[in-house]
Amino acid sequence: MKKFVLLCLFWPLLALANPADDKSLSVERLWQLERIGTPVASADGSMIVAPVTRYDVPADQGHTRLWLFSADGKMQRPLTAEGMRASEATFSPDGKTLAFISQRHKDDAGQIYLLPLTSPGEAQRLTQVPTGVYGIKWVGEHLYFVSRIWPGKTWEEMSGELKANKEKKVSAWQWNALPYSQFDHWIDENRQAHVFRMPAKGGEVEAITQKIGIELPRSSQNASSYDIDAQERYIAFNANGSSNSVDPKIDLFLAAIGSDKADNITPDNQAPDANPSFSPDGKSLAFSRQRIQGFYADTARLMVYDLAKKTTRELTTEWDRSVSDFVWAADSKGFYASVDDAATSRLFYVDAKNGKQRAITKNTSFGSPVLAGKNTLVTTNDSFMYPARLVKVDVRSGNTTRLDSFNDELLAKTDLGSYESVTYKGAEGQDIQMWVHYPPGFDKSKKYPFFMLIHGGPHNAIGDSFSYRWNAQTFASWGYVTAWPNFHGSSSFGQDFADAINPDWRTKPLADIQAATAWFQQQPWIDTERMVAGGASYGGYLSAILLGTEHPYKALLIHAAVYNMYSQMAADFAVHSTRFGNFWDKPEIYKSISPHYFAGKFNTPTLVIHGQLDYRVPVGQGFELFRTLQSRGVESRMIYFPDENHWILKPNNSIYWYNQVKDWMTQFAEPGAR
Repeated sequence: MKKFVLLCLFWPLLALANPADDKSLSVERLWQLERIGTPVASADGSMIVAPVTRYDVPADQGHTRLWLFSADGKMQRPLTAEGMRASEATFSPDGKTLAFISQRHKDDAGQIYLLPLTSPGEAQRLTQVPTGVYGIKWVGEHLYFVSRIWPGKTWEEMSGELKANKEKKVSAWQWNALPYSQFDHWIDENRQAHVFRMPAKGGEVEAITQKIGIELPRSSQNASSYDIDAQERYIAFNANGSSNSVDPKIDLFLAAIGSDKADNITPDNQAPDANPSFSPDGKSLAFSRQRIQGFYADTARLMVYDLAKKTTRELTTEWDRSVSDFVWAADSKGFYASVDDAATSRLFYVDAKNGKQRAITKNTSFGSPVLAGKNTLVTTNDSFMYPARLVKVDVRSGNTTRLDSFNDELLAKTDLGSYESVTYKGAEGQDIQMWVHYPPGFDKSKKYPFFMLIHGGPHNAIGDSFSYRWNAQTFASWGYVTAWPNFHGSSSFGQDFADAINPDWRTKPLADIQAATAWFQQQPWIDTERMVAGGASYGGYLSAILLGTEHPYKALLIHAAVYNMYSQMAADFAVHSTRFGNFWDKPEIYKSISPHYFAGKFNTPTLVIHGQLDYRVPVGQGFELFRTLQSRGVESRMIYFPDENHWILKPNNSIYWYNQVKDWMTQFAEPGAR
């Protein structure tokens, strides 16, 4: 077969304007859409602020501004200037001031800025922390934040350390223990993440967790890693509760503000206890709990800790859904939560006394809920057919009110296809849910090519939600019927279904994909001679499994794939070792499921894509697969992004990615109806 050498990424800048006759949801249109992030609301619900990101494709940059919205949906206006970083907005308790993180003027790192909302005035910088701030909360008279600092050094000494690091000629990193990376960045083992606070009126920065001597989890921290009660008496925070840095035990610690001691209130649970949240009445601390260490999709139970009695109750024992994205109701009698439920993120109310739940929304997906007043939530709503919108939700009726008008004009000029949810029989005769997307103008009397999309995770189910990286409607706009099957292992269908693929990643998901393939082969509107497939991450893994198995696909796309289960040990996350043992202890597990063991059967033309900054699935995985394909004489192409991580995030790289995928698939399965 014809061989392709490694492609260099020198590619003409693609035209930004769509052809006059192209009204499809093309990749160029995807990058014209403005993207609304998670909102915040004032305590009385009268004002809502959300980040809105717009991309300048020629400049290859995104600009995020904070926008202010009225609760009646009649007003939306920008609060911050374009070109200045703005994130993590939070209201003061009285709603008169907005705090946010920005990096302006001579700031070397992100700092907290304060903007008056009830009187004229410019945003003023509050903090001057050389190591930068993130994860901010405004509680009482203080702004709380996280910063990665050098323990034992003064702020002045840390400034000197940062300056020296910029000027040093040695590029080496050194580690003596895990972790050494997280997704796309290296972790400096000499620094620790701690919570600090500063008076909102200005003053000295006060260390909160540093004096306790316990750092936040080293790999990742944000505003969800800690919470402060409304009276500023206590802090609850996550930390590693063991000395094992290879398999950290994420526990929840509780301390009095100003104390040098903290109590581990979850010492007996080996899996993560996370997302601490104090009740408005100050009597309880809620958090989420998983029970199986090493299984990130284990069902998260909603827990409540009584601060006076020092006892813990599990609320959602009987509910086979994960509850981790929640907020207390104003009366402290319950919770509002965004819950992945059968491939749709719905809003639920959970009673804090008995754990009973009530669905608030039904169709399409809703993001993190924010309380806006007593009986109203503010959040985002999206579906396969439209990107995130800002909405207000009545907690009793579930009725929604749109608060923004972003993207309406562009989408009104866009021809979209359609989609539906179907159910078919997969592995062991079990029902498998699958989303099927049809191109614009779909005609069942004609035959269409088919593009099977295989999701990653493996436990991250594809929900009725808008995506910019793998947009099924964009693929469909090329003239393909596309599908997302939520095979065994997918979240939101219960614990047993999610855990059914551990440690055997191969057997049931492969059977589900094969059954989905057979389902499409039986449809009269599918051209069985024009079928292609592909996936990323675990989806790339399963695509590589397909590569070594008999299948009808004419070409494959394998992006950021786990290809060799042994060399995956170089990643920031080892797949099965924590729960099932390392490959030197249980070689039979790894040998039975690693795609590279089936290389002798590889014969399908394959497009391989990988990014250098991918530390979740290191780039060597992609090059191993490409060399194997080339060595076997299989028609293949390798696309390498030196400046991308697990995902392709830069505008021009994304446009290039989509067009390269289209070009590859077109060679083997011409798009369009016949």
